[in-house]
Amino acid sequence: MRKFLILVTFLFLELNAFSQQNPVFPGNYADPEAIIYNNTYWIYPTYSAPYEEQIKFDAFSSKDLATWTKHANILDNKEIKWAKRAMWAPSVIENNGKYYFFFAANDVHQGEVGGIGVAVADKPEGPYKDLLGKPLISDIINGAQPIDQFVFKDKDGTFYMYYGGWKHCNVVKLSSDFTKLIPFDDGTYYKEVTPKDYVEGPIMFIKDGKYYFMWSEGGWTGPDYKVAYAIADNPLGPFERVNTILEQDPNIATGAGHHSVIKIPNKEKYYIVYHRRPLGKTSAHDRVTCIDEMKFDKDGKIIPVKMTFEGVKHMLK
Repeated sequence: MRKFLILVTFLFLELNAFSQQNPVFPGNYADPEAIIYNNTYWIYPTYSAPYEEQIKFDAFSSKDLATWTKHANILDNKEIKWAKRAMWAPSVIENNGKYYFFFAANDVHQGEVGGIGVAVADKPEGPYKDLLGKPLISDIINGAQPIDQFVFKDKDGTFYMYYGGWKHCNVVKLSSDFTKLIPFDDGTYYKEVTPKDYVEGPIMFIKDGKYYFMWSEGGWTGPDYKVAYAIADNPLGPFERVNTILEQDPNIATGAGHHSVIKIPNKEKYYIVYHRRPLGKTSAHDRVTCIDEMKFDKDGKIIPVKMTFEGVKHMLK
């Protein structure tokens, strides 16, 4: 009887482990940027650790959003000579056969060296090389710390970059080689687009001709981190806050936020890729990357996301 109970317990643990896919890979990783390159899913996260240890980036690839391969140390501060600490929150994009990796470094304050940098590679997994040898943006403009950048290609081919911490968000236009900012029609280079309750972590995507602008609210070190969104008719807004769509669940995790969005090719299926803090964990650095489905109602509003342990299990079947 004892052997039978041990066998049943073992099988239960094995089945439970198989069914649980959140977090999607082991280790403390946050601020996940998800994208599809060449029919492969990629996640580029922040290595979640004390600032002085955040001097490298890893990447993860998958064919099915369930089984992930780690690509270690695709970029570090040996390549980015001006980056000393706090290398955060990648944003990635392909253009003309090259792969571009935007990041923030040094937790920069006005007058310091740091801010948003750019690296480039011939393959999604790198190795990445510093494109500019200096930050693309280092100054504090409109009160926005130059972190948490998100690069967005509009329908007309224009590249925009949304960025900003400290409860302020700017948008800029990028040259197609990502070496400089280009002016808006009115001659300015920075436009503030901060929505109500914005803190950090902006992203943008288009669905049914509408611009969905999303961001994180609350404090990233605590349990109340969450995601909200707005819908606009153009990439410059105005962005009127609609609702919160991702937040802590006392049965699953706390500190849920700083996300990206994946649309499955040729399907109306969307997934939110985000970090959260496992129950019982209280360190600011105890953050793990997870994926859950994101659905819309008949009016195009985002239905609040239910966090799960199962994640995207069997989603492609």
